[in-house]
Amino acid sequence: MTAGTVVLWRHGQTEFNAARRLQGQSDIRLNDAGIRQADLSATALATFEPARIITSDLVRAVQTADALANRTGVQPEVDARLRERAFGRWEGLTQEEIRESWPDAFVQWRHGREPEGVGAETRPECGHRVAAAVEEAAAELDEDDVLVVVSHGAAITLGQTILLGLDPSEWFGLTGLENCGWALMHPNPGRQPAWRLSAYNLGLD
Repeated sequence: MTAGTVVLWRHGQTEFNAARRLQGQSDIRLNDAGIRQADLSATALATFEPARIITSDLVRAVQTADALANRTGVQPEVDARLRERAFGRWEGLTQEEIRESWPDAFVQWRHGREPEGVGAETRPECGHRVAAAVEEAAAELDEDDVLVVVSHGAAITLGQTILLGLDPSEWFGLTGLENCGWALMHPNPGRQPAWRLSAYNLGLD
């Protein structure tokens, strides 16, 4: 038994997003543009008639989830495993600031390796916790049910990579979702991987 559709929905814009600052697990609220994005996207996603909404506990995700709750009456359930990938000492910095202060670690990061010495969570660590949260929530629903998961750019990408049976240390085939963009996944019974991706980076202008 598992949900027939999983919607992976990134939160709306924050001031860190607008300034292109690495957000990580810093707890930043939606800005005015992000609130508008969440409201517009929630109107569209309400047509899916979700049976369950789960969300990261970071405020930008909770605000986004609440916009959908207001339209569906389905109250979001918080799961800290859906948090964004932690980036340690880099959180709040722009890429230019990171490159200037940690040139070697920056090159490692941009080439898909794990940056050393900054306290960042690894790609597999993040991917596995997100995928576990999605699979556990989906397993409690029926095949006609829709699960909406509200999370973050890197967290969604890495969680999906695990759900697709791929190694996030070696495979980099997904771009990050836009703010308030969403992706659709469905179970793939009797075949591998256990999940399939049917749509990616959907959203409203």
